Amino acid sequence: MSDQGGKKHAVVGNAPKRRWRVAILGATGAVGQRLVQLLQDHPWFELTALAASERSAGKPYSEAARWYLEGAMPASAAALTVRPCEPDLPVDLALSGLDAAVAGEIEHRLAAAGIPVISNARNHRMEPDVPLLVPEVNADHARVIEEQRRHRGWKSGFIATNPNCSTVGLVMALKPLQASFGIRRVGVTTFQAISGAGYPGVASLDILGNVIPFIPMEEEKMESETGKILGQLGPQGFAPAPFTVSAQCHRVAVEDGHLLAISAELEGGPSPDAVRTALRSFRSPIDGLDLPSLPRPAIVVRDEPDRPQPRLDRMEGRGMTLSVGRVRRCPILGIKFNALVHNTIRGAAGAAILNAELLVAQGYVQPR
Repeated sequence: MSDQGGKKHAVVGNAPKRRWRVAILGATGAVGQRLVQLLQDHPWFELTALAASERSAGKPYSEAARWYLEGAMPASAAALTVRPCEPDLPVDLALSGLDAAVAGEIEHRLAAAGIPVISNARNHRMEPDVPLLVPEVNADHARVIEEQRRHRGWKSGFIATNPNCSTVGLVMALKPLQASFGIRRVGVTTFQAISGAGYPGVASLDILGNVIPFIPMEEEKMESETGKILGQLGPQGFAPAPFTVSAQCHRVAVEDGHLLAISAELEGGPSPDAVRTALRSFRSPIDGLDLPSLPRPAIVVRDEPDRPQPRLDRMEGRGMTLSVGRVRRCPILGIKFNALVHNTIRGAAGAAILNAELLVAQGYVQPR
């Protein structure tokens, strides 16, 4: 995998000397609103453009968006006029909360025009020259951006992606185990909050008093994305991690917070205590960076027999920390435990912002 012009991009720890102008694509939707909320008072990023569909373009954001998050709509965003999702946005980078039905073409068009795009949509995640990033896990995969630019003829734009909201929690939990022991097989069952379906999401008569044992494409995304994120990026591109993942995904009547029940076969058959130690002692290569959204620690291990729980633990680390608990022996695979991820923050909007911070620190985003 080549670096364009032989240039290497090193991670730097100093905060930028300027504020970066940011656009939100799909600003009226569920992920878009969470991005608006999280960008308020951000020390690096200034929200200067909100973009959405033609029916919203031209309206003040206060009229175009039906705000449904906790707290009031930020006044600075409410006064902005919604723009079309076109390449003339006056920004240095774009965070995309677009629906997958329209995201692919729009994101490609903006990146080709020179705008770095960090996307939440599934469209580009598995493309061989697009990084699928969880910064604490695989920050080094960002270097594929140079190959993307070379291959596509782009000078300053690029596309980088976040994984699926459940995949984020899975790979954060597995990375310390992969590094400490090695992984042979993984089974995961998810209990996913209704906010993961967007707004208005799942009809009340479908979910109340019920569990829906099917979320379209969710199991396939978890199984394939995990392999890419925990795999290696070499001269020939991505080589997926050499272990299999079997996922079963369910929608449950919880507002926010995806709970994962994970079983893993690890090399050497480590004890639950050894696994807890590996999870607690995990330190990412980017821990020393001054990234504003980077949680410290990335993982919290709880010892209570009934934790983590979505209501009690989803806001750990301002919603960016993974909570793990109930680490114990599995009679089939060896180890089993639970993990909790805030799906709209760590699994979506917060993940995009953290990815943007990383790519700024690595030098891939330049002023326009």
